[in-house]
Formats: sequence, structure tokens, C-alpha cells
Amino acid sequence: MSSSTDPQAPSSAGMPPLAAKGPPADRKFPCKKCGARLDFDPASRALHCPYCGFLERIEPSSREVQATNWDEYWENHAGQETTIAGRSSQVTCAACGAVVLLEDRVAADRCPYCVAFLENKPEEAQALIPPAGLLPFAIPERQARDAFNDWIARRWFAPNGLYQFANLGQLSGVYVPFWTYDSMTYTHYTGERGDDYTDTETYTETDANGQQVTKTRQVTKTRWTPVSGEVQHFFENVLVYASRSMPEYYVYKLEPWELPRVEEFRPEFLSGFQTERYTVGLRDGFGKAREMMDVQIRRLCEQDIGGNHQRLSAVHTQHVGVTFKHVLLPLWLAAYRYGDQTYRILVNGRTGKVVGSRPYSWIKITLFVLAILAIILAAILVFSQLARSGRAQRSAYPADREAERRAQACALASPWPPGPNNPPASMVP
Repeated sequence: MSSSTDPQAPSSAGMPPLAAKGPPADRKFPCKKCGARLDFDPASRALHCPYCGFLERIEPSSREVQATNWDEYWENHAGQETTIAGRSSQVTCAACGAVVLLEDRVAADRCPYCVAFLENKPEEAQALIPPAGLLPFAIPERQARDAFNDWIARRWFAPNGLYQFANLGQLSGVYVPFWTYDSMTYTHYTGERGDDYTDTETYTETDANGQQVTKTRQVTKTRWTPVSGEVQHFFENVLVYASRSMPEYYVYKLEPWELPRVEEFRPEFLSGFQTERYTVGLRDGFGKAREMMDVQIRRLCEQDIGGNHQRLSAVHTQHVGVTFKHVLLPLWLAAYRYGDQTYRILVNGRTGKVVGSRPYSWIKITLFVLAILAIILAAILVFSQLARSGRAQRSAYPADREAERRAQACALASPWPPGPNNPPASMVP
């Protein structure tokens, strides 16, 4: 039995010849065994082939993620933005405004944030400040789905349709854009310090006889003193959500993020996941960061003032040595429409923490209220029945007490002491 190693040789079964063919030159991360596209697998922290199971390990980087100096960027690098390798096109959701960077040769049909249909008209990706680092997905889809389903199962008043949706496990893995800012701050403040002291106060009141009576009491008063001073504080990794596609309070509820573990950006981690482009620019992001810093700076000023109360009239802060990073954080997202509204459930792709919104079933709430009212009514009926029974028993007590009183009176009036041979009290003349 002979065999041919020539790929053009016809097979004995009459099948067409097999052509030796490698993956297309423009395909990102092809499988070395079968040529299919490799996707990043959070469970194994490797690129995984969904067809032949081949794994290509991604070794941790030894290089630290570098922040960019704010002043240097605006002086030397502004306008030198670029695109992310393998994400040369983008599509904008007309419903929520999310800008999704598409993998080359991959189309997206729905927006991961609002499930609206995306127009099949991708455009060339706009240049951006490239990500300096990211947190790779650590929670695989199955684990995220379990957390997602458990969260929905504990929503007692959710409509039944929501549980059916949970069983579908419709989750999208998305890398969400953030800015982080570091800044050394120097703050000068003016204000007032309030110190409490006790004073004796005289007052009058009317007593029970209608007379005016003078009394004294101890009252707490505050003495205010003008103050001024300076505080300084270093802020590190102030995190700012760099998109407008979702309400910020949902995103920030997913904290804490493992920011000290941010790795150097590598496009391999994006393979198989959607990536959103930032829509909050660098300057606007720093404006949000300053607002966050100002809240803590005011607290530091109040601590520096001391006393029982503090008033701040002016706070002037100077930011020195500002640096920034564009980072991508992993998020499992389920967006669904119920009625006329869109609801979202978010799963932290590193910790599995779940937050989200959901509709309420007024039928279930009404039935619950009716059940509570039924329990209360049943309790009232039981207590009423016990009260009537108690009154019936107490109505018989007077006759019994009177008979007992007469028997005791007769026993005391008898000349015979009580004993087994003496006549009963009822026979005493």
C-alpha cells in the first residue's frame, strides 16, 4: 500500500486534492495548527483555538506600565495619536453613542451596551491615544454567567420574563476605556474654625400653678475663629470612566479594580472581545478627576483646621507633576429591553462582582402586599377569637369567687378546727 506526500496527488477515494494552505496574511493571531483565529481565554490566560484546542501562552510582562507626563504630552506628542493594531474600523451606536472598535474581518450586529442594531457601515477608526495598559479578563464567560444568573435569581420582584432571559446567558465581553491620573497637589485655604463651649442660660417658664418661674440651663455654643493654612497630598490612579455609553454610577459600583495589577497593553488580550473607544477626551477626563480630588482635598483642609466645626471660604489648589494613562478594564455585559426601557447587568471581569438595573413586576408586588394583608387579617381574627374566649371565661369568675368566699367564711365561723373527723363547713349550724 503506497501513499503519496504530494498535496496535489488525487486521493484513492476520488476526493478533490487537498491544497496546502496557510492562514491569510492579514489574519490576527492565527492558530499554528489549523489556521483559525485564536481568542483570548481568561481561564488559561492564553490564546485558545476554538476548533482544535491549541493554546498559545501569553507570558506576563516584566515591564511596568508607564504613565505619560501631562505637560510633555501637550508640548511634544499632541496630534500624534494612532489606532490599535487589529482594530482598524469602528461603528457608532445611534442609540447610546458607544463607539465600538471592530476586530479586522469581524462584523458586529448589536451594540453590547443597549442591544440596538448597529448599522452595517463601519468607518475607518479614528486615531486615539493608545492604551498604555489593561487588566486582562480573569473571569471566564461561564463563571460570569453563573454570577449573572445568581444575581437575577435573587431579584424577588423581577418579571418572569427576566428569569427566562437569564437562562439564555446573553453576555458580551467588552474592554471599557478609562483614564487614570496621578497628581501632586498643593492647596491653600481660608475659612473658620468652630470650637464648642458650654454656657449658662437663664429662662422663665410657667409652672403647674400658673406662676412664672426663673430657671437656668447649660447650653452648647460655638466660637468661630478665622483660620488659613496649606495642605498637600499625592493622588495616584484616580480612575475616570472615559465613555458616555452607560451611567457612571453603575460602572463605579464595580470597584474595586485591581489597578496595581494593570499590565502593559498587548493586542493579544483583545482577541475575541469587543473594545470600546473612549468618548471622554483627555482634558475632560482630567476635569472629572479634579472634581474627585477636590472632594478629598476639602476633607484634608477640614482635618487641618481641627475644632468641632469647620467652614471653608476659599480653596485654591495647584496640580504639579500630573501624569496619565489610558487603560482598558474588562467587563461582562448583558443589555436587554423590557417594555420600552433598556436595562443592563454588569459583571466585573476580574472579580465577578455584579451590579445592574432591572424592572419590577407590579403583579408580584401586588400579590405580595395582598399576602401580607391576608396574614395580618388572619392574625387579627385569631386575636379577636382569643379575646372573646377570655371574656367568656372571666364572666364566670364572679360566681365562682362568691361561692369560695362563703365557704371560707363558714370555715372560719365553725367551732371545730379543721380535721378529718370534723364536719365540713357546709354542715356547721
